[in-house]
Amino acid sequence: MSEYGLIRFRILVEIKWLIKMSQIPQIVEVPSFSEGALAFLQDLIDGFSMNDALDVKKIERVTNHDVKAVEYFLKQRCQSPAEISKKALCCMCIFLYFVPLSVVGARVFSLCLYIRGHQQSCACIDVERNFEHGHLPVMDELIKAICDMATTHSSVPLLSRTHGQPASPTTLGKEMSIFAYRLNMERKEISQKEMLGKFAGAVGNYNAHLAAYREINWPEIAEEFMASLGLEFNPYVPQIETHDYMAKLFHSIVQFNNILVDFDRDVWGYISLGYFKQTTKAGEIGSSTMPHKVNPIDFENSEGNLGVANGDLSHLSTKLPISRWQRDLTDSTVLRNMGVGLGHSLLAYISALQGINKLQVNEAALNEDLDKTWEVLAEPIQTLMRRYGVPEPYEKLKELTRGRAVNKESIREFIKKLDIPVDAKTSVLNMTPHTYIGTAAGLVKNVNEAINLVNGVQIL
Repeated sequence: MSEYGLIRFRILVEIKWLIKMSQIPQIVEVPSFSEGALAFLQDLIDGFSMNDALDVKKIERVTNHDVKAVEYFLKQRCQSPAEISKKALCCMCIFLYFVPLSVVGARVFSLCLYIRGHQQSCACIDVERNFEHGHLPVMDELIKAICDMATTHSSVPLLSRTHGQPASPTTLGKEMSIFAYRLNMERKEISQKEMLGKFAGAVGNYNAHLAAYREINWPEIAEEFMASLGLEFNPYVPQIETHDYMAKLFHSIVQFNNILVDFDRDVWGYISLGYFKQTTKAGEIGSSTMPHKVNPIDFENSEGNLGVANGDLSHLSTKLPISRWQRDLTDSTVLRNMGVGLGHSLLAYISALQGINKLQVNEAALNEDLDKTWEVLAEPIQTLMRRYGVPEPYEKLKELTRGRAVNKESIREFIKKLDIPVDAKTSVLNMTPHTYIGTAAGLVKNVNEAINLVNGVQIL
C-alpha cells in the first residue's frame, strides 16, 4: 500500500504490456523476445528494490510527472548491452514509444492501483489471490475464534438484556454464534467481489490503437491482458476503470467492520458485568493506577481502529464511482489512502483476536445474575395462561413483576394458583432462569455447518 508498491507495479504493468505487444504478430516493430531478453525483463520486475524506487523518485523531481519517471527509469535500465541483447534493447527503445498506445498517464496509474491496492505479497500479481492471502485469512481466523467460543460455551446460560434490562435468557454460545454467522456472511460477500481492470485508451474507445493498427482486435487483446494480470475485464469505460467494484468491496468491508464493532462492544459490556475475566501474562499491567483492574484494551483498540478504517473506506466507497465527464483526478489522491482503511481494519481484527484469546468465562457471575432475575419467567407463564384461557394474563403478570422484587418463592406461589392443567403447571414450576433458554444450545450445534467451516478452513 506504499509509494514503493505503486512504483513497483507501474514497472510491472509496463513490462508486461511490452511482452504482450511482442506476442501480437501485426506489431512487426516489436518482434518476439529471446529467452534471454524475457529473463532480463522479468528480472526487472522480480528484482525491483527500494533503491530502484528511490531512483524513480529522483527522476520524478526533474520530470514532475510520476509515470514519465517510470518510463525514463526503464530506458536507463535497458541501455547496457551487458544486461540485455542488442535485439531486445532495440525492442525496448521502440517500446518506449509504443507504450502510450494504452499506458499513458492516468491509464497506467489507474491500472497499477488496482493491482497495488489489494497487494499483500510481492511475489504475486493476482489481485484476488493477494487480497485472500492478506485480509481474508485473518477474517477467517477471527470468525473461527468466535465460532470456537460459541461451541465451547453452547450450553452456558446467559441473561439476555434488551434495552439494557433483563430479558428472556439465552446462552453465551448462541450469542457468539450470531456474530460468527454475521461476519461469515459478509466475508463471503467480500471474497466474491470481482476486481476489474481496463486497457482501452484515452477515453475507452481504442482510438489511438485503431489509428496505428486497424487490423488488430484491440478489445480482445485488452481482455487477454487483464486476465494475465488476474483482473476481470471491464469493456465499457471512460479514461479510467470506473471503480464501481472498489466501492462495493470497500462497502462490504465497512459492513464487516460494523459487525465487529457490535461484537467488541458486547464483549466489552460482558467484561464490565464480570461475565468474562481476562488472563494476563506475568508482569503485565492491567491498569496504570488500579491494580485490581484489567482493562479490555484489545476490544477498545479494535473498536477505535475500526472507526478510523470505516471513515476512510466509507469515503472511498462513495467518492470513487464519481468522476466528471470522461476523467477527473479526484480519485487519484483518494486512492492513495486505501492503505489507511485496510491497514486499520487489519489492526482491528488482530486486536480482537488477541482479546478473545484472553477471555475466560466467569460462570459464577452469569449464574448470580440469573438467580436474581426470576421475573424473566413471566414470559412462559403468560404464554401458558393465554393458551389455557386464563383471563388478563399480561395484566396479572405485570402486577406481580413490574417494580417489585421477584424471587423463586413468589413466582412459584403465583404459578401454583393458576387454573391450568397439572402437567403444564408442573412444567413451568420446574423452570428456572437457567433452564429457560429455548433451543439456544441446539442452534449452536449447527453453527460450524452454517458458516461452512471445516477444520478452520472456509469453503466458499
